[in-house]
Amino acid sequence: MRVLGVDPGLTRCGVGVVEGVPGRPLTMLGVGVVRTPADAELGLRLVAVEQGIEQWLDEHRPEFVAVERVFSQHNVQTVMGTAQASAVAMLCAARRGIPVALHTPSEVKAAVTGSGRADKAQVGAMVTRLLRLSAPPKPADAADALALAICHIWRAPAQNRLQQAVALHAAKALTPSKGRTA
Repeated sequence: MRVLGVDPGLTRCGVGVVEGVPGRPLTMLGVGVVRTPADAELGLRLVAVEQGIEQWLDEHRPEFVAVERVFSQHNVQTVMGTAQASAVAMLCAARRGIPVALHTPSEVKAAVTGSGRADKAQVGAMVTRLLRLSAPPKPADAADALALAICHIWRAPAQNRLQQAVALHAAKALTPSKGRTA
């Protein structure tokens, strides 16, 4: 499974591609940051994020895109920029028919470090260890993007089985039983 992780942001949008399957060593295929100038007009910044993500999609051809789910922050301006960059990433993937998964920061931290309350340094250290890198990716947005991809690789099979079980249960509930008489 090849996953593009996206840590959305308007100034720095972390991107990282990881390939692998649960239970086997993972491989980093690329990591970086799409940057936009803080003083540029919003529309131009969103176009720059789109162009950057499109380049990553073209170059790495992921099967899935994992995006950090935007959560409420105290700074409304920051959360709006994060949500806008997140929407751009989802749009780029949807345009190509690539499934998108959203993961909360605590889900990602728990998957990668074992604790949903891990700090950025702990996430970076575990990403470094899991991907057998010589040093943590910089800036933290890049490490977070790799952590998102790792989280998706590890959680997607279980989530898919759960969704299939729920769908099967719902289908059985809708199917009339044979042999019953009214």
